[in-house]
Amino acid sequence: MQEHRGYEQVITPHIGSKKLYETSGHYAKYGADSFQPIHTPDENEEFLLKPMNCPHHCEIFKAKPHSYRELPIRYAEFGTVYRYEQSGELHGLTRVRGFTQDDAHIFCTPEQVKEEFQNVIDIVLYIFKTLDFKKFTAQISLRDQEDHSKYIGNEENWEKAENAILEAVKEKDLNTVIEYGEAAFYGPKLDFMVEDALGREWQLGTIQVDYNLPERFELEYVGADNQKHRPVMIHRAPFGSMERFVAVLLEHCAGNFPLWLTSEQFAILPISENFNEYAEKVSKVLKNSDIRGFIDDRNEKVGKKIREAEIGKTPFMLIVGENEMKSNTVSVRQKGKGDLGAMPIEEFVKIINKLVEEELSYTNDLLDS
Repeated sequence: MQEHRGYEQVITPHIGSKKLYETSGHYAKYGADSFQPIHTPDENEEFLLKPMNCPHHCEIFKAKPHSYRELPIRYAEFGTVYRYEQSGELHGLTRVRGFTQDDAHIFCTPEQVKEEFQNVIDIVLYIFKTLDFKKFTAQISLRDQEDHSKYIGNEENWEKAENAILEAVKEKDLNTVIEYGEAAFYGPKLDFMVEDALGREWQLGTIQVDYNLPERFELEYVGADNQKHRPVMIHRAPFGSMERFVAVLLEHCAGNFPLWLTSEQFAILPISENFNEYAEKVSKVLKNSDIRGFIDDRNEKVGKKIREAEIGKTPFMLIVGENEMKSNTVSVRQKGKGDLGAMPIEEFVKIINKLVEEELSYTNDLLDS
């Protein structure tokens, strides 16, 4: 989907010079919440475990000159970042010290901001529709109306950024609320607040308009007038933290992932150790067809294996014994539907592929719409 939307995949280091985050302003704001600097033994240098990706993407943009004809430039990275959360703040997958962001930064002209912002909204909505997230609110996070001291940048740029978000969101049919004082220190943002199965609200996707980091890093492009201009930067992370997103998705689906997404699509259950070799043969055929699963070859009764596979939300259970081995078949049970009978392995492959194709055709229709 990233390439389909015009993003270039990049990779940045897990550590960065402290000066990089001082330039961006992140160290002044969040230095106490970062892992403390690593000092090199022989040189007077300080490095941090990377607390965010955006300064690195600014450096990539700055590495060579750009023309307005190239813009927008979109850098995307599934980048792991590190924050020193206090021990009392840690909570399962939802609050961790090292997490992966589906991060991207768009560098565009001021005239392109609205369209690019709306394109990112479409990506977030595509993800939510694909995973059947229906209960969410788009929160427009703006500056504190009275205290501007905790934000960087000038008044003019803040007004431009806030107006760009308000204008872009107005044309989208979203359930929105405005929250003052919730903006990032460098710019306003649109946060997608998703309600989980227990009624708790989580911030997942976020989109931010930033006029400030391009100034702090002195980013430029040559415009149609042959003069140098400052690009606008859009930060976006449709999933937010991948760890938090998975935690909320687990609650939302109660563990019943779509077949295309679940990590284990089948469990092969030999009725005794005499059929473990045949189970390996079946597993090899399925894995060669890009179907994921495992063999439960424990010395347990097959009834117990079936019950535990059901509890584990495994979509399909394949029982193999003497009859199946002689006829080169598998006896198939589907979670929630029960016994589907014996069938050749190739027929089971077709069933799986058809179900996955039907699920993915729905998501592809959303992608192309």
